[in-house]
Amino acid sequence: MSDVLNIFSSLISDRLGATVMSLSPLAAAGGDRRYYRIVLDDARHVIGVVADNLADAHAFVCLSKAFADVGVNVPRVLCHSRDFAFYVEEDLGDRDLLAAIRRNDPNLPDLVRASIDNLLKMQLTPSQVWMPHVAYKPFSPRLVMWDLNYFKYEFLRPLALDFDEDRLQDDFESFCHSLCATDHLLWGFMMRDCQSRNIMLHPDPCFIDFQGGRLGPCVYDVVSLLWQARARFSPDFRNAMLMYYAQNFARLRQLDPSMILECADRFALFRTLQVLGAYGFRGLVQKRAKFVESIPEALENLAYLLDWGAVDGFPYLKSVLRRVVVCDKFSRSTDGRLHVKVFSFSYKRGYPEDLSGNGGGFMFDCRGMHNPGRYDEYKPLTGRDLPVIQFLKDRGEADVFVSRAVEMVAPTIDRYLKRGFSSLQIGFGCTGGRHRSVYCAENSAHVLAQRFPDAIFEIVHREQDIRETLNEQSASTTPEI
Repeated sequence: MSDVLNIFSSLISDRLGATVMSLSPLAAAGGDRRYYRIVLDDARHVIGVVADNLADAHAFVCLSKAFADVGVNVPRVLCHSRDFAFYVEEDLGDRDLLAAIRRNDPNLPDLVRASIDNLLKMQLTPSQVWMPHVAYKPFSPRLVMWDLNYFKYEFLRPLALDFDEDRLQDDFESFCHSLCATDHLLWGFMMRDCQSRNIMLHPDPCFIDFQGGRLGPCVYDVVSLLWQARARFSPDFRNAMLMYYAQNFARLRQLDPSMILECADRFALFRTLQVLGAYGFRGLVQKRAKFVESIPEALENLAYLLDWGAVDGFPYLKSVLRRVVVCDKFSRSTDGRLHVKVFSFSYKRGYPEDLSGNGGGFMFDCRGMHNPGRYDEYKPLTGRDLPVIQFLKDRGEADVFVSRAVEMVAPTIDRYLKRGFSSLQIGFGCTGGRHRSVYCAENSAHVLAQRFPDAIFEIVHREQDIRETLNEQSASTTPEI
């Protein structure tokens, strides 16, 4: 971090005539840009940004000035390096719209309407003000297909969902055509990532992430905000705010609001698929827990859009999405009980996926035990079959292993119950995921289920595609903390 400090110290001294007193990193967001809060000797706080993409950084710096000059609420860039790799912008504080949503701020309707007002001001700024500074080509079939394929390859593929690629592609192309046929009277500056994390309250809503902006259908941005998975707006609230946007857009452009409303469902679906692609890449592929945590909310939005009729013109896509929304990989506890998944697995296929967002749990390696799979009579059997069970019991080592694993895991389960946690994952792996790991997972789960009747235990033998649930009907109690 010393190199970053030196660069910002020199930049701020040369351009702002101030001295850096301290520099501290801020939490990373979805992208790879790095942010720092910098305290100057004149008591000012500013934000230092280390760019991950020079074209994006150049666009942000130029667009920030262009929009600020016409009254759009955006942060002003105070200085930047010659190549735009480092820039300094005003500090808008730490309060964003998502935080207001999460604490159920009583002023939330006014804050969302004010955000929409700022969005309209940005979107309908004359194109000659911002067009020279955008880094990306206008909305087009190519962009749509990129995002649809992003969903296909980064979400559907990691999900291991079977589908007919030709039929899905046919519906993708029809869907793409319907989006790109949107009347150009509805086009303007498309912010591209309009969501509550990118709206700071300073105290009025202020946009901070628009370097990906381009010419495109404006309705994309408002549905990005209102259908944001983590915001979890109610349908009534979403519809009321969508109507507010449509009426004001129509008034400013002298159009009929129905022009916006008629295409909103298609763009909400498109944005949801794009977001699921991002969550798939960041969460399922890169294993970033916070993105996995958001998948169930995005699927709730998708289920609503399916019921709303947004996919009715695309029958095969609809059938695929119907299967996606009921995928039990992303089912979450809604009963307040601790759900413990106990896996058996083969190390040849890697660790079991953690789709809870908790980053995994206990993993026990059973490969040190004598392997029944080395003998022909046991090869077709599993650790659930009596001959294999007897083989492992006769040697004794498997039961000792199970006992020690249970004693290691039990204090964590006890603590998770007391703290009201909702999920824990335990895995037992061996070479083939068939004999030793199956036996250990079965026995550990049953012992733990008896010891902790208030927790639900799901046994998952991954390589055999076998699932069993224990304690599902047990009465739940609330332990004292």
